[in-house]
Amino acid sequence: MKKLFFPIILAIFFTACEKEDIETTETDEVTETSVVVFDDTDFEATDWTSETHSNDADPNFAEVFEDNAVKRIDIVVTSSRWQAMLTDMTNLYGTFGSSGGGGRPGGGGTSFSDQDPVFVPAEVFYEGKEWYRVGIRFKGNSSLSSTWSSGNIKLSFKLDFDEFEDDYPQIKNQRFYGFKKLSLKNNYNDKSFLREKVAADIFRNAGLASSHTAFYTLYVDHGDGPVYFGLYTLVEEVDDTVIDTQFANNDGNLYQPDGDGASFAAGTFTESVFVKETNEDAADWSDIQSLFTALHASTRTSDATAWRTNLEAVLDTDVFLKYLAVNTVIQNWDTYGRMTHNYFLYNNPDNNLLTWIPWDNNEALQTGNREGSLPLNFSGLSATQWPLIGYLYANSTYKAQYDTCVEEVINGVFSASTIQATYTTYAALIEPYATTETRGYSFLNNSSEFQSAVNTLKTHATQRATAVKAYLE
Repeated sequence: MKKLFFPIILAIFFTACEKEDIETTETDEVTETSVVVFDDTDFEATDWTSETHSNDADPNFAEVFEDNAVKRIDIVVTSSRWQAMLTDMTNLYGTFGSSGGGGRPGGGGTSFSDQDPVFVPAEVFYEGKEWYRVGIRFKGNSSLSSTWSSGNIKLSFKLDFDEFEDDYPQIKNQRFYGFKKLSLKNNYNDKSFLREKVAADIFRNAGLASSHTAFYTLYVDHGDGPVYFGLYTLVEEVDDTVIDTQFANNDGNLYQPDGDGASFAAGTFTESVFVKETNEDAADWSDIQSLFTALHASTRTSDATAWRTNLEAVLDTDVFLKYLAVNTVIQNWDTYGRMTHNYFLYNNPDNNLLTWIPWDNNEALQTGNREGSLPLNFSGLSATQWPLIGYLYANSTYKAQYDTCVEEVINGVFSASTIQATYTTYAALIEPYATTETRGYSFLNNSSEFQSAVNTLKTHATQRATAVKAYLE
């Protein structure tokens, strides 16, 4: 559906584009809708190899998500297409720099859009090879709005390597070392540049499905030569290779919930909140509805054993309780329990259970904003508003399981000594790239803020060890 939608949008923005980008626009006599016709379709994909560009290749995690390296990726986009992206952002979020925030988080950005920014074709270069007519767009929610309105052009990007295959047959099923989609996260509100990567690694090291991540410098050439956009975190997309490689079967329903019903409060279910990322044509949300039914059954208070049995027939409670323990120990406020987004649910065909997958971790590893991260005992949490946490924690069997997971996390993947050593290693790796970002392309006001933020993370690890010890005692 998007491939029909985006060319129509592009036609609106490209009416004054250079001839090199667009040959003409044709009018559909039935719908009277302008459709873009590109005239840059005559090219040969000379760098194409099976290993690097074909969908026959398995995802090469060692190449794309190398932990102990900072790699470089370049995006080259024509000036007219870049301008189309900026014009689209103005329409969605208002004038660039309108808050006068000077590129600093918190400078503004309270507007939101239900519409994704527009995709345009661009070239991607990596290690001397070219990927052709890759779909690129800006991405994000509050981070996108705030960064844009504060006058900071260091925006996050989404890359889709065969988004425009219908327009350019040469790139049919184009992949980047086996990956169709990737996100370049801008490390919004994170002066350490470490939270997105380290949090994702912690979840995965704990045995949970979680995106791979890696550090990349990004250069964008939008007509005047390559410009350093700064240090980014490349993130694996859940609806691409996470479910392909971390589950034995990728045919299940994948949901990315966002909205009031994503709290799972009684009576809040709506189909529109549980956005399908797979099996979109099947109008079937019965698995989600079954979870609502089991969660809110009267047996929760009258027959706890029966309630658990029925809940465990639709939800992988082992995964959820482990996730909850990790998320609460490391502190991650911008997700379920405080916010109705930033997680996926996958109906795993192997066991027909909905499985929790964490997502978007740039706000993790800190107390957080607004009400802050949830306490380890969830005091103050409204169980009826957030029943997946409140109802399970109130059950003695599930609470005991959660407590065991908390102890395992603090003695294992998030032990203070282990995680502080990780911070030290990664900080030394990325410091030269983080501290050379320039104003207007950075969230740092000066280079010393980077090391200060890393030190804050190390202190946080010690504080969490103390907090967990007090909780368990």
